[in-house]
Amino acid sequence: MSFSGFIVQLLNGLASASSLFLVAAGLSLIFGVTRIVNFAHGSFFMVGIYVAYTLVDRLGTGFGFWPALVMAALAVGVLGALIEVVLLRRIYKAPELFQLLATFALVLVIKDAVLWLWGPDELLGPRAPGLSGSVTILGRQFPSYDLFLIVVGPVVLGLVWLLLTRTRFGTLVRAATQDREMVSALGVNQAWLFTAVFALGALLAGLGGALQLPREPATLEMDLNTIGAAFVVVVVGGMGSIPGAYAAALLIAEIKAICIWLGVVDVFGIPVSFSKLTLVVDFLVMAVVLVWRPWGLFGKPQAPSRYVGMQEEPLRRPGRTYLVAVGLFGLVLVAMPLLTAGSPYTTVLLIDLLIAALFAASLHFIMGPAGMHSFGHAAYFGLGAYGAALLVRSSGMPMELALVVAPLVAAAGAFVYGWFAVRLSGVYLAMLTLAFAQITWAVTYQWDSFTGGSNGLTGVWPSDWLADKRAYYWVTLALVGLGVWWLRRVLFSPFGYALRAGRDSQLRADAIGIDVKRMQWAAFVIAGTAAGLAGALYAFSKGSISPESLSVGKSVDGLVMVLLGGIQTLAGPVVGAVTFTWLHDTVARNTDYWRAMLGGIILLLVLLFPQGIAGFAKQLFDRRRHTGDAVDLKEVKA
Repeated sequence: MSFSGFIVQLLNGLASASSLFLVAAGLSLIFGVTRIVNFAHGSFFMVGIYVAYTLVDRLGTGFGFWPALVMAALAVGVLGALIEVVLLRRIYKAPELFQLLATFALVLVIKDAVLWLWGPDELLGPRAPGLSGSVTILGRQFPSYDLFLIVVGPVVLGLVWLLLTRTRFGTLVRAATQDREMVSALGVNQAWLFTAVFALGALLAGLGGALQLPREPATLEMDLNTIGAAFVVVVVGGMGSIPGAYAAALLIAEIKAICIWLGVVDVFGIPVSFSKLTLVVDFLVMAVVLVWRPWGLFGKPQAPSRYVGMQEEPLRRPGRTYLVAVGLFGLVLVAMPLLTAGSPYTTVLLIDLLIAALFAASLHFIMGPAGMHSFGHAAYFGLGAYGAALLVRSSGMPMELALVVAPLVAAAGAFVYGWFAVRLSGVYLAMLTLAFAQITWAVTYQWDSFTGGSNGLTGVWPSDWLADKRAYYWVTLALVGLGVWWLRRVLFSPFGYALRAGRDSQLRADAIGIDVKRMQWAAFVIAGTAAGLAGALYAFSKGSISPESLSVGKSVDGLVMVLLGGIQTLAGPVVGAVTFTWLHDTVARNTDYWRAMLGGIILLLVLLFPQGIAGFAKQLFDRRRHTGDAVDLKEVKA
């Protein structure tokens, strides 16, 4: 740990911050004006570096290198404009979460499009002409190109600031960030303003990717890795604040650089690897900032809203027809292993469908009735899975008892995380849950001696009497059925009514004496318990568990399930979980480009059923019922 090494690492941090800022600035602009949480923004970064690779290959590594980077950024900007016009413009009036679902589907489509065009191999671009060497700083060599990137960040920040403060377009953007409806009322073409902002945001992300061409190879994993870091920067800096995004990018990049410089340090005789913290340090920073300053470093606190959300029909207890249908469906599920005795894989798939249904129902519990958006629900699923595996392997606990204790482990995690999360709202709450999930994933991924690290834990099998998959299926069906019934029962209790009151109007709920935050905290614990049970069932069904069960992808899968089924219906998460899991399995087994096909199907469902599959079915049923009532009334009058 020399002083010269410290300075060089700080300079590395400055270079990384510039690239991260370009992506975060575009994401912040798009969210500020359109209110879309754009999951596909990392895909624009990835496309930027791939297009730059192709253009440099065509135009040459000499004079054509720099124009190729600019052309790549412009191409990504055009791609962003096309996506906004063709797709997003059609769903601006849909709930914000369904817009999130559409952008997630775009991630799948763009990833497979890149795979088809450029293949699965990493592509390393050439060195930048004129900046291929290095300079000596305190006796150490530092790449000249990284010095160029250090300058790019402030230059782009200055240009964006001038655009937003010295032009009519910038005035409109700032006005739309504050009040979009008023801007439209003043005669501004809101549609084309949104298109221009989305194209500018995509261009900045594409430029950030293109500039990385001489520094790192282009890979198919860049999209999700980049979008996670960009979300953190935007939230830490303050949603909609461009200077905040730059300050947050600097803060996070420099902390990572310092961790790398520290390496392994003995703390009270215990070796601590700070370099491993780079996997999660950005999420640690975000968690600390949001707990200390919930609106971000440069954001502004929002006054309590007096707006009462869109009225939703009250939840109705199931009628006789519904109960009969559920009973018949339950009998079919009980008989399925016997009906499909010739296809053992069908039983395995049915177990996966049941576990997914319970996981989605637990997430819906806090997203729908409680109105809290969680991007890190996989934390409780993973805690339940690892809790069951460790209890069986380390303490020799019977599998039956582990299924009871493991959900309590997840409940304990939800108890701690929920205490912090319920103090926030909206996107900030969602991002804090994501931070906690990533912290949990990082601990699990790196604690080799306890959790098995990246290899996970194996040999987690059910008891002998459940060795037959059919027997395990029936136990899973019983426990999942009890779990879903319990969540539904809670919603029709006084607690459930109070929870929905706090969702619809927190001020009114406070006025009549409801402790909204305590209710939401309890909802986190209940949802975490149910997700933990799903995780424990998953661990025993597979015989092993890995850190993937706590990853961002698992949380996103849960979000897709809930939104696909319909967030405003109790049957929605179950329908969405079965649909998504079945589609994922069927499409993945029948085509190499399963992501694009799955993403296309999700996009089609979003466009056709913006209220979700179950929500659309409920709408049709209500419409037919109202039509029948009207006909009966006319006959009575006649």
